[in-house]
Amino acid sequence: MTQADIDVTAAPLSAIPAGECRTFVLGGIRVAIFHTRDGSVFATQADCPHKKGPLADGLTGSGIVVCPLHSWKFDLKTGNPVFGECGIKTYPAHLNDQQHIVVRLSM
Repeated sequence: MTQADIDVTAAPLSAIPAGECRTFVLGGIRVAIFHTRDGSVFATQADCPHKKGPLADGLTGSGIVVCPLHSWKFDLKTGNPVFGECGIKTYPAHLNDQQHIVVRLSM
């Protein structure tokens, strides 16, 4: 079976206040979508790989999310660990012409 990339429209940007995050189920995958204060959007796996902390509840700033359970830190763009032992999965995300968040998933 081969993987295919699909673009999934998650929500209007207005559904996530600037500086916050929400979790969505897209194509059967739980995805955390971040709306940064500068207007950027990022999408990552929903749970921290360490203790399954909900990343949508973590603190964000300067392109980093901090897990609310044990303070592991991840780069929102790359998923690389800033503090911790492993990274997180990221998904390409952008805004369409209608200001809806679109996330690319590999199915």
